[in-house]
Amino acid sequence: MNVSLETRETAIFGLRQFAPIKGIAVALGVFVAVAGPATARDNQASEGEKAAAEAPLQMLVSLDEQKIDVYRGTELLQSAPISSGKPGNSTPTGVFSILEKRRKHFSNLYNNAPMPFMQRLTWSGIALHQGRLPGYPASHGCIRMPRDFAKDLFGQTERGMHVVVTRGAAAPELIRHDVLPQPLPAATTLASLSSKTIAADPALRGSLVTASIQPELNAAAAKNPKFDQPLRMIVTPKKSENQTRTLQRLLNQMGFNAGPVDGVMGRKTRAAIALYQEGAERPVTGKITDSLIRDIHAAAGYEKPQNATLRIRRKFKDIYEAPVTLSDIDAPIGTHVFTALGFEQGAGSVDWMAVPAEGESHGTPRDALDRLTLPEKVQREISEILTPGTSLIITDRSFARNTGLGTDFVVVTR
Repeated sequence: MNVSLETRETAIFGLRQFAPIKGIAVALGVFVAVAGPATARDNQASEGEKAAAEAPLQMLVSLDEQKIDVYRGTELLQSAPISSGKPGNSTPTGVFSILEKRRKHFSNLYNNAPMPFMQRLTWSGIALHQGRLPGYPASHGCIRMPRDFAKDLFGQTERGMHVVVTRGAAAPELIRHDVLPQPLPAATTLASLSSKTIAADPALRGSLVTASIQPELNAAAAKNPKFDQPLRMIVTPKKSENQTRTLQRLLNQMGFNAGPVDGVMGRKTRAAIALYQEGAERPVTGKITDSLIRDIHAAAGYEKPQNATLRIRRKFKDIYEAPVTLSDIDAPIGTHVFTALGFEQGAGSVDWMAVPAEGESHGTPRDALDRLTLPEKVQREISEILTPGTSLIITDRSFARNTGLGTDFVVVTR
């Protein structure tokens, strides 16, 4: 059975947060990706769907400059001074999202100190809020803002909105790259991914969290009911496989007794290598070399597993996971944030913007994309759920410590 694109799950960054900051004129539609002539359905689009075509709102905080910048897409809307954490209580840098909002809040850690217009970034006590600005870092780790700015910003943001905290100044830039996902146009028809189909295809097993997404993939709704919810994607390297363990396993599979698969180059492993070398008419050394590894991999029909993982969250919950590949895996990557700009349902393309969250000392955002390879099935699955405001983080830092229930992917870079 074929199912139209409109029956697939999609998500956006949050419609209300796309509204302009008060008092600032913003040209709408600058970043809209147009797939073709307007249709009758386009003319009947709701105001909410039109809002989805706007570029997403994003906040960038520079600790060195003691400043916060608010962008819609790549357009700077407003800046304000801040006061970040003082020495001993410094504000962490990294990629965060708004976890909680309270117009009136009092600190649980510091003598019930008032924190008006609080927007929480971590559950450990880091937040944006109104506070005193002495002209230098003076807080216990939070990011203080001027009252009028904090109040205005509070009214424009939503939970899940990205906040990138850096040392030096950073700014989003438009970027185009073949690996950045594109939405499927409305005319595209898709085969239903039933549980039977997934079970029969090893490449799909384990990738979809079927309890949360599968019913919607097979739904027959005329329009996506979750077009007002963001997707958060992250790509991180896996731990490198143990080369000796892999060789031991392959030698055992081919009938050479390499002993326990324990990663230890013991007597049995050396004897198995020597026996293989003798049969392959190679110099008998019993030692591991690059050429030996290539020969054994080829003889055993072994393909290196993909060395990185793509994970996707929606509304702070995991919905998707799949293996991907990063080239030159041992080289530093840094942390780079990519965000899809605005498009309406049924559009076939979207522009992206990029922010280097750790600067470019380990390479540019484009360098990071050049190193990423997505399997064809994974590309297709992302295209089917891609929506405005979807973000992709590529990083070699761990997100596990600060990511949990009630958070997006939190990457602390310091």
